[in-house]
Amino acid sequence: MHVKGYPTVLAVEWLGETLARETEGRVRLRQYHSGQLGRESEAIDMARFGAIDLTRVYTGAVNNAFPLTQALCLPYVFDTVAHLRRALDGEVGAAVLAGFAQRDLVGLAIYDSGARCFYNTQRPLHAPGDLQGLKLRVPPSDIFIRLLRELGANPTPLAYGEVFSALETRLIDGAENNIRSFHSSRHFEAAGFWSQSEHSYAPDVLLMSRRSFDALRTDDRERVLDAARRSVAVMREAWDASETAAREAVRAHGVAFNTVDGAAFRAAAEPLLRDYLAAPELAALHRRIRDLA
Repeated sequence: MHVKGYPTVLAVEWLGETLARETEGRVRLRQYHSGQLGRESEAIDMARFGAIDLTRVYTGAVNNAFPLTQALCLPYVFDTVAHLRRALDGEVGAAVLAGFAQRDLVGLAIYDSGARCFYNTQRPLHAPGDLQGLKLRVPPSDIFIRLLRELGANPTPLAYGEVFSALETRLIDGAENNIRSFHSSRHFEAAGFWSQSEHSYAPDVLLMSRRSFDALRTDDRERVLDAARRSVAVMREAWDASETAAREAVRAHGVAFNTVDGAAFRAAAEPLLRDYLAAPELAALHRRIRDLA
């Protein structure tokens, strides 16, 4: 769903160029950015059945089908981007990627995408009580829908591409996302309040059709896996270089920024976290993540 020039799009472009060069043209990518092939749920199904070879999706979109991804989306699991990257680069990331094999997909890489925060058209959000009554867009994810309810808001699931018009027409009062997406989607033109809640660091994942992967030569499969791993550094370099610029651009447009009462938000999210961590696999993954804090 991301636009041309977005860090994940640049990483996949780099991946395609690298594979074409290292396989002497045997493996090439043709990329369709900006949601040209439909919604993320549709892209996942197309990859599973071999209609497309690769897809990059937000982990919140696959929580139900691939439960281990829930550990990456739960609120207040990661403390910082550095903490997130330590987890993704080690056993936690490897376990999540391996989990995609159960449904005909190959997990190639995880692209981190900063802290998700709230933005809206109405007012600064300092504490959970400030969300009371606001209609906030969430991705179609059980975790995010329940989180918004725990915080007192009215969660409104919408496809990413529908958010801007929903903000303009006041169908919704706001949404939540990372600062880079807030800028690239131009949602800042409709929503003038950004609240630095950092409630989730849910990343993106790059997946490949098992059918397409198995059709490659053995040595080319290794090249795909290796290049995908290397593309993470490309994505992170582009992300780190553009995140500050995005923040400065929306601030210059007049968006008002505020900090939040982090302890109050964590306390409000605790029942959700407790319920999800009743699952032993998720609890074990959560412990690994927290050990890296």
